[in-house]
Amino acid sequence: MIRSELIALIARDQPGLSPREVEALVSSFFDSISAQLAAGGRVELRGFGTFTTRARDGRVGRNPRTGEAVDVHAKRVPYFKPGKEMRHRLNV
Repeated sequence: MIRSELIALIARDQPGLSPREVEALVSSFFDSISAQLAAGGRVELRGFGTFTTRARDGRVGRNPRTGEAVDVHAKRVPYFKPGKEMRHRLNV
């Protein structure tokens, strides 16, 4: 499912909301999650899962085309851990 499909699904299920309002709601939701993760926080959605970030150390990588060594800087990457209900739904 892509973002536009999600917006269309919510707009269909909530006839009192216009597609523009739904789009603003979805954008606000994703922006809030991104902002919390960027601030080093954590987002927990009960029954769905938890979004956090994990630190990756710097390392020396290789350019696959030339084989040349390339420095890869340390960074934080998003991480999602599914909740108990989500794992149960996926493995029924």
